[in-house]
Formats: sequence, structure tokens, C-alpha cells
Amino acid sequence: MYRSLIVARMRPDAAADVADIFAASDRGDLPGLVGVTGRSLFHFGEDLYMHLVEADRPPAEAVAALTGHPEFRAVSDRLSTHISAYDPRTWRGPKDAMAREFYRWERPSDS
Repeated sequence: MYRSLIVARMRPDAAADVADIFAASDRGDLPGLVGVTGRSLFHFGEDLYMHLVEADRPPAEAVAALTGHPEFRAVSDRLSTHISAYDPRTWRGPKDAMAREFYRWERPSDS
């Protein structure tokens, strides 16, 4: 399993709208195109937004390949009124919002 954590800013009153946008998208083809197997959205403090994507292949690469896809563009456009770059000075594309994992522990599977 692959995980990617997207960090951005969200309007404090936008959680329900953002959840609705993803719920609609998750009923379509886009999750399958990216390989998404799970999604969790988090809101912390005044405006911090975290979006955990779990996938069966590296999501950053799949997202990069789909940035021009009509469904991806539609979701991005709908989100743009609620979500903004964590650091607009360094934002060039979706990969710039993805946190870098530096440690992971998983419980060993029982054989």
C-alpha cells in the first residue's frame, strides 16, 4: 500500500463542502484512475487541511499524470474556493502539497 499526505490551507467553514466534493468524486472514475483505495480528510486549527490518500500504486505519480484529466480539473476547480496552497510562494503543482514521509512503523503480520 502507498500513502500520500497532502497539506494545504482550508477555509475554516469549508469542511462539509470539501467532504461533499470528494464524496461525489469518489463515486466516479477518478479514484480508480489514481489507484486510490482509501481517503481521509483532516482539519486542524484555524486553517490547516490534511488529505491522506491510500493507494495501490504511488499516488503522486498517478496524480501528476492526470492533472489535465477533465474529472481531475473539475474537482480541483470546485476545491479552489475552499482550499489553497500551504505556501503559495513554492506552489507549482500537486506534488508541492505532498508531505515527505520520513518514518513509518507497521505491526508485523502474524504468520
